[in-house]
Amino acid sequence: MADSPPRPLLGLLLRLAQQHWAQDIDAALAEAGFGDIRPPHANVFPFVGPDGIQVSELAQRARIRKQSMAEAVEQLEELGYVERRPDPHDRRARLVFLTPRGEAVRPVSLATGRRIEEQWGELVGQEEIATLRATLEALLASLSERGTTAQSAASTAERS
Repeated sequence: MADSPPRPLLGLLLRLAQQHWAQDIDAALAEAGFGDIRPPHANVFPFVGPDGIQVSELAQRARIRKQSMAEAVEQLEELGYVERRPDPHDRRARLVFLTPRGEAVRPVSLATGRRIEEQWGELVGQEEIATLRATLEALLASLSERGTTAQSAASTAERS
């Protein structure tokens, strides 16, 4: 009796779904005149608020290396999507802000994301998509809490 092939790991399934998502977002951005945005730049836009953010905080929120984030921010600055300004609370630091061109990316991404979710819901059912969202939100909240607890324990151990 032949063994059935192993089921793909969840990480692979998430990565493959994300690749489909990213392809659709990239196509919509290109169609809207933002064809110079590359996949690493997607780590910047969701995390820049109206009050700006330091590159180190951006990297932490996107869960990528600070050097990678600094490179993405530099590229986006050259392309006119972000600008860096002095941090009024820390003279040594600079904050990243979206320019008007950078702000114009958000509505395209959001509308496309909603359309993708709707299409995926048509493929597998809206209820399944809602369940997937709730499950991922719960998982991420638990992982975040666990990460905070683990970081606190590590900090306590370092001080001991």
